[in-house]
Amino acid sequence: MASHWPTIGCGVGLRTEHYETITRDWPSMDWFEAISENFMDSAGRPLHVLEQVRQRYPVALHGVSLSIGSTDPLNPSYLQRLKALADRIDPAIVSDHLCWTGVDGQNLHDLLPLPFTEEAVQHIAGRVEQVQAFLGRRILLENVSTYVTYRHSTMPEWEFLTAIAQRSGCGILLDLNNIYVNAYNHQFDPYDYLRHIPRELVGQFHLAGHTDCGGYLFDTHSAPVIEPVWAMYRWALQHWGPVTTLIEWDESIPPFARLVEEADKARAIYVEVCGTDQPVSPPLASPRR
Repeated sequence: MASHWPTIGCGVGLRTEHYETITRDWPSMDWFEAISENFMDSAGRPLHVLEQVRQRYPVALHGVSLSIGSTDPLNPSYLQRLKALADRIDPAIVSDHLCWTGVDGQNLHDLLPLPFTEEAVQHIAGRVEQVQAFLGRRILLENVSTYVTYRHSTMPEWEFLTAIAQRSGCGILLDLNNIYVNAYNHQFDPYDYLRHIPRELVGQFHLAGHTDCGGYLFDTHSAPVIEPVWAMYRWALQHWGPVTTLIEWDESIPPFARLVEEADKARAIYVEVCGTDQPVSPPLASPRR
């Protein structure tokens, strides 16, 4: 079964350090990803830049504070601001993380792991349905990197992720680096994870670098993608066909030209495996003012 998600090629994150270069040169790039929270409460330069970028490229909104796995009620103010931004920008994709980020109204500013249980699946799937109904659009949820597990988990991570997507109607943002990190940290085969994710659920890939801390891997987004993760990317494209791909680099951010090199490497693999360099983009409507 084919994916219902737009295929818009290989993109990079829209980061403050690169605003000047991007708006001066308008580089050859398939699309840009914007962190939702960086633009939800801004009427100044960041939003102006995002609107300029959106007039020329597809854009995805990627959030870090939905806290879909929390026991706190969904935050209506957050959802209203996210919907206003999405309605204004008309993104190709809206996504967030399969995690919790706080409790009792306190944001811990981290992507915290969940127990993989049937109870958690039911709880989160219901919340995802509420979010999608409010936004008027389907979302993607991303698998996160983790450094602890829960003893009372009853299923592997890939089964947990798939169950939530299937029951809620959302899609999956499959972060291949996070799978590699978790496979090392928790001792499983990353390809077992990939083989168990249904194609029709996958709407996007993330590729990033991490830091080897000796006894564990730490997902820092501060380095180039390593060769084993590139190998996973190649395998994933061979297995599922073309899937929208993002290069993430959020710490020790290099010059934009270096980021383009990583995106070009992803695009070369994408073209070689999928036999196309023509992404199928959604209509490029202008953002609303």
